[in-house]
This record gives sequence, structure tokens and C-alpha cells, in this order.
Amino acid sequence: MKKFIDSFAGRKFRTESVASMTVHQFAESLGNAIDAKDHYTCSHSEEVAVVAQILAVELGLPPRECELLHIAGHLHDIGKIGLPDSILKKKGRLTPDEYEVVKMHPSMGADIVKPVASVSGLDQITGIILHHHERYDGGGYPHGFKGDQIPFGARLMAVADTLSAMASNRPYRAAIKFDRIVEEIKDCSGSQFDPRVVDAFLECADQIGEYFSGSNAVVQ
Repeated sequence: MKKFIDSFAGRKFRTESVASMTVHQFAESLGNAIDAKDHYTCSHSEEVAVVAQILAVELGLPPRECELLHIAGHLHDIGKIGLPDSILKKKGRLTPDEYEVVKMHPSMGADIVKPVASVSGLDQITGIILHHHERYDGGGYPHGFKGDQIPFGARLMAVADTLSAMASNRPYRAAIKFDRIVEEIKDCSGSQFDPRVVDAFLECADQIGEYFSGSNAVVQ
């Protein structure tokens, strides 16, 4: 697992087509663009891409699906590029109205990516981006989907996204220690997260913790 993490963190993987490689490069560039807008989320897209693919492999998904999840990880927050800096870079908690604006970013991101994903045959990525903030219990957004209504890739992405966010400093709180993150994700199994994905995460949590200890995330 350690060699696997190092390999994908270093972006050393084989693509199945020129279109796939092009989309991956496009995804990395756009992910870097959104991360660059806010130093608090530096490397967030890369971390989510790596963790999403680690979880996919742990779950035994086909190589093609693992690659799609890696690409989707780079792109999952691309809709935030359309958010006002006054909200994206706000120091402190958002107001309810500001949070409603933030909740638009999955739909905005899906709209941005859809033309490219459709042409390249990677349509699943659009659904992952659109639904990565849905909750397993139906309390998420944008559509309040629950359980199997949520694309499986989006359920997996939700765990990877939350993990990276918790492991980083944010304007309203300090980074959370990795052992506490593990417990938080475990406690949210069946409510926020798909239990199957949580079980996979727990199986490889130690190795993911090693990856984060060497990344730009603040893990103590």
C-alpha cells in the first residue's frame, strides 16, 4: 500500500487512452487553479484525488473506475471557481446566506465539466462532482439524495473530501489530528457516509495517514 500511495501521489500511472490522459491533465490543471485561489485549500484537490483512488482500489473496483475517481477528485470542487472571493476566502464562519451560495458549487462544477466529460466518454465524473456533498441519510445537497440514490463514486468522494478538509487548517479552525479524523468518519458511518466506504477507509487508514503526514496537509 505504501508503494501504491507514493505512486499515485507522484502521478505515475498509466492511462487507457489519449482522451483519458488529456482529461486527467485538464483535471489537474483546474484542480490546481481552484486550490491556488485559497491558500487554506492548497493541495486539497490532489489529496482528494489520491485518497479517492486508494479507497477505490481497497474496494476492489475495476482499474478504469479507479482512474475515473482519481480524475474526479481533481475536479470535485471546480465549481468553487465561480464563487465570490468574499465568500471563498472569508476568515470566519459563513452566514446562512453565504452557505447557500457555497452549496451551489457542485452544480456549477458539473456544468463546467459536462461538455469535456461527454466528449471524452467520462460522463460518470459529472455525477460524482454533482453529488459529492450528498449524505447517505439524505441530509446533503444539492438534491437530498440518500443511500443508493447517490452515485457510488460520489459516496466514496464524500469520505475523501471530508478527510482532506479535516486534516487542513481552515480560517475557522485548526487542522484536526488524524486519529480523531478516523473516529469522526467511523462515527458518521450510516449517516453522513456509506458504511461500505467507511469500512474500506478503516482498512487502509494507517497507510492514508502516512500519506498525509508527508503532504502539505497538517496532520499531527
